[in-house]
Amino acid sequence: MGGLGRALVGYGFLIASVNLAAAEPIKLRVADSFPKGHYLVKLVLEPWMEQVQKRTNNAVTFEHYPAQQLGKAADMLKLTQTGVADIGYVAPAYVSDKMPVSEVAMLPGMFEHSCQGTLAYWKAARSGVIAEQDYTPNGIRLLLAVSLPPYRILTVKHPVKDAGDINGLKLRSTGGAQDLTLRAIGAVPVRMAAPDAYESLSRGTMDGLLFPLESVVAYGADKLVKYSTDGFGFASFVVAYSISENAWKKLSPEIQKTMVDAAEEILPSACKEVQKQDSETMKSMEAAGVHFDTLQPDAIAKLTDLTKGVGKAWADGLDARGKHGSDALKEFSAAVAAVK
Repeated sequence: MGGLGRALVGYGFLIASVNLAAAEPIKLRVADSFPKGHYLVKLVLEPWMEQVQKRTNNAVTFEHYPAQQLGKAADMLKLTQTGVADIGYVAPAYVSDKMPVSEVAMLPGMFEHSCQGTLAYWKAARSGVIAEQDYTPNGIRLLLAVSLPPYRILTVKHPVKDAGDINGLKLRSTGGAQDLTLRAIGAVPVRMAAPDAYESLSRGTMDGLLFPLESVVAYGADKLVKYSTDGFGFASFVVAYSISENAWKKLSPEIQKTMVDAAEEILPSACKEVQKQDSETMKSMEAAGVHFDTLQPDAIAKLTDLTKGVGKAWADGLDARGKHGSDALKEFSAAVAAVK
């Protein structure tokens, strides 16, 4: 073989190597604090990862690290920003000092069911005040979000049948807006991430939880609580997975679009399943001996009156810090109203 032939063969080998390198899949590390097999992972994260991988013909693959394997729930924002995780379960409530505006979706009485909150937050957090205040400055971009069904008060020793029964109770809170809600109804908020709730409850350092039912089961607290309220939504919580801007910019426009499209197709059905799961979990907890007390109209009226000022107090507090809380409240309320 002459010199030209050898050169062409070498050039062909080089081209093949480049093409092979280009075909190497992009591996993204996904981190969260949910225990393995958690229903939200099964309903939201896993279907989304499967769809993205399928639609990109395995050009994108994922490595999932559940149960705080890469770090604590409260550290997920930092872990995502620094690249320890490419995609992290960044719950705004756990970093309310960095993402305060997102708590508009966690105020009492903002929506009646999961899909209202989910679809409103998905829209508002990708453009508008929430995106500008909470996501862009933190160098992250929302990929998935689900608003949990309205929270209940669950207690160990005494049932909550009236507003007065809440006075002085030490209840778990995620902080921020939930703190405001609990103080408004006379409770003492004890701020902590969900994975830490079981230990505090078992030690008696808390009287109960402000929690969605499925999380009570997921973290084993159903073995401790004896009573739950029913009929009034005290607050909610946004479960959100976000990707760092650095990781996002490395993806092609086609892959970026695939990720967004997959989320928009999955979330409307996922939130229905989340709400359905709440009802099913209530039945199973009742069968296991947890007593659900349906709050009577006069109790609901008292609680509604006590919490009606929480949203304005929250918004005014952010406005004073230049964070446009009132704008976020108006924007999110409109987004909720637009959900069919």
